[in-house]
Amino acid sequence: MCSYIPGGRYPLLASAHMTILTAKCAGVPHVTACTPPIAGKIPANTIAAMYFAGADDIYVLGGVQAVASMAIGTETMKKVDFIAGPGNAFVAEAKRQLFGEEIGIDLPAGPTEILIVGDEHADPFILATDLLSQAEHGPDSPAVLITNSKTVGEKTIAEVDRLLKILPTADIAAVSWDRLGEVIVVDNLDEAYKLADEYAYEHVQILTKSPREALEKMSNYGALFLGEKTCVSYGDKCIGTNHVLPTRGAARYTGGLWVGKYLKTVTYQEVTSEQESGELGRLCGRSARAENFEGHARSGDARAHQYLGDQFDWI
Repeated sequence: MCSYIPGGRYPLLASAHMTILTAKCAGVPHVTACTPPIAGKIPANTIAAMYFAGADDIYVLGGVQAVASMAIGTETMKKVDFIAGPGNAFVAEAKRQLFGEEIGIDLPAGPTEILIVGDEHADPFILATDLLSQAEHGPDSPAVLITNSKTVGEKTIAEVDRLLKILPTADIAAVSWDRLGEVIVVDNLDEAYKLADEYAYEHVQILTKSPREALEKMSNYGALFLGEKTCVSYGDKCIGTNHVLPTRGAARYTGGLWVGKYLKTVTYQEVTSEQESGELGRLCGRSARAENFEGHARSGDARAHQYLGDQFDWI
């Protein structure tokens, strides 16, 4: 098993715990971890987090080359069977292309996304702050507000513009907001929940008077964050749930990374009764011939003949 920890300009300590510690809790015996250098330097904080999370091998290597090295193997890196962890669009595409023949993967996890459903009671300052918290991940991180209040929408836009003037990561967040930021005004919250489900975003934050209503009204999201006291950044860093979540609409069919993703389900079969084997043989024969699989049918016939004395013209 292998874990990829994205880097960029800032160390992502939480990703080590989200991927490596989760794997260790599942009983994975050997974990290889990769993380890119930051500005040409060893990311000491991230490597320390990997070590304490339980990584067996750690490589300072990032991007597509890290994914390919893990999936195929090199002279110094042993091939892995499963790759988990977030990354940019290139990392996500590398995982997609190698999935199946070379490796298993956790889920489609590309650039981060945030969608907030806010009503007329929502605080534009909080809305703007939380939108920008995810926009700073990279220049390709969508940030969307759906609200039933035009006033709240307009004030939120104004707050975003104000905060971008003082945000240290504004050079990244401003690009995301300019390219992919949206404020959508709808007639009512039911329409807002329906539209949010169509987006099926990774992070969906509910800032309404009755946030738990979204649990009944929505189903397509990587993770739901309910109420002003809860923010996506808690999920990214410290609240305890996993932040490796589906993006680009994948929330319609899968949830986020968890211990179960590292567990492989296998089955075995053993019939110990001659009578039961013969009865299964009769059933197998009928079922297989209905599908024109004569070879399958004869495997069943052989047991019905051997254990129940049934006669067949081919024996």
